[in-house]
Amino acid sequence: METQQQIKAFLEGEVFAVAGASRDRTKYGNKVLRAYLQDGRRAWPVHPKEEAIEGVTCAKDLHSLSEPIHGLSIVTPPAITAKIVEEAAEVGIQRIWMQPGAESETAIARAAELGIDCIHSGPCLLVALNFRE
Repeated sequence: METQQQIKAFLEGEVFAVAGASRDRTKYGNKVLRAYLQDGRRAWPVHPKEEAIEGVTCAKDLHSLSEPIHGLSIVTPPAITAKIVEEAAEVGIQRIWMQPGAESETAIARAAELGIDCIHSGPCLLVALNFRE
């Protein structure tokens, strides 16, 4: 599937999660969460230590999410991204978008092995959703 088709399929869902969400508004983990919210989408921040980000209750990990997730944005260091891919597969997430800087060859290959549709090495969700500060 071409990247634009992947993006279209990714954005067709209703519920999203952001692994690596941050309270720091200068960090991409925060901007990606705000991009979803600005676009009128439901998005769960995922952070092991935060209670809430941008007024939305955080899930400590993907297993803690209270509803099925259509698409997962990953905004973590590459070493953590591979762990997130495994966790995504465990909870049945079929679409992930590794934001620029989160990708690793290991995580990309593992997503393919697990049959997860993975957007990587390309555009950022902020561009796709026309995020504005």
